[in-house]
Amino acid sequence: MRGIDFTVEAGTCFALLGPNGAGKSSTIRMISCLTPVSAGTLKVFGIAAHPEAREIKRRLGVVAQDDFLDPDLTVEENLVLHGLLYGQTRAEARRRAAEQAGRLGLGDRLGHPVRSLSGGLRRRSVIARAMMGRPDLLVLDEPTTGLDPQARLAVWAALRALLREGVTLVVTTHYMEEAERLADQLVVMDHGRILERGTPTDLIRRVVGADVVEVSGVPFERVSDIVGDLGRVEPRGDASAVLTHEPAAVVERLRRELGPGRCRCLVRPADLEDVFLLLTGKGLAE
Repeated sequence: MRGIDFTVEAGTCFALLGPNGAGKSSTIRMISCLTPVSAGTLKVFGIAAHPEAREIKRRLGVVAQDDFLDPDLTVEENLVLHGLLYGQTRAEARRRAAEQAGRLGLGDRLGHPVRSLSGGLRRRSVIARAMMGRPDLLVLDEPTTGLDPQARLAVWAALRALLREGVTLVVTTHYMEEAERLADQLVVMDHGRILERGTPTDLIRRVVGADVVEVSGVPFERVSDIVGDLGRVEPRGDASAVLTHEPAAVVERLRRELGPGRCRCLVRPADLEDVFLLLTGKGLAE
């Protein structure tokens, strides 16, 4: 880490975004008191974070990239076991397990062995387990990696419900849509430092602009020459992306200069992937 600085407001979702190796998981592990702070000061609930900080761990829930569920136990047994680790009685843990399973759409799966669950249901089971200790802060490291779109939507709905109940979320993710849907604030990281921070909408507006015209079928240099002062042209694989506030004018100029049918133009709103490519020069999943 090269030195990062941020504050997470209670009851909000804060996202750390960046390519592999950016420092997201290292930061998450320090917040979770799994590894010592490498330098500087890190406070969670106003308490200095370190592996022996029991008060922080008591108020913390962690959703790691690996689920670590026991596949031979049922969903209920996995949840109850976690509750017992928090000092709950078995009766209390069973009540809490039923409550969390119901909240996350797992009420009819409590008696099912974990090995029989789909990826989305397993992920929701992990979140339910992390909530067994009634945490004030839930830390999630890439919570929907590997899930299909339907399962991802279900997990997002569950996390939004937790936010409405006042739980604070700190999330790392490779998915720009996940950050746009969940995050109140986010930072873009690379090589252990923060490149930009803000709300998703603010970052898109400030870093990229309003719209993007994706142009394919024409060499990048030719697109740059034609677009001129109408926008900024960025290479995107075998296509070009024109970042502009005048998309209609860009398309009109390209078609006028190249002739009908000589290029394919797609106009779309700018998004967080555009922010990433501009700031890091890398795709989200690199």
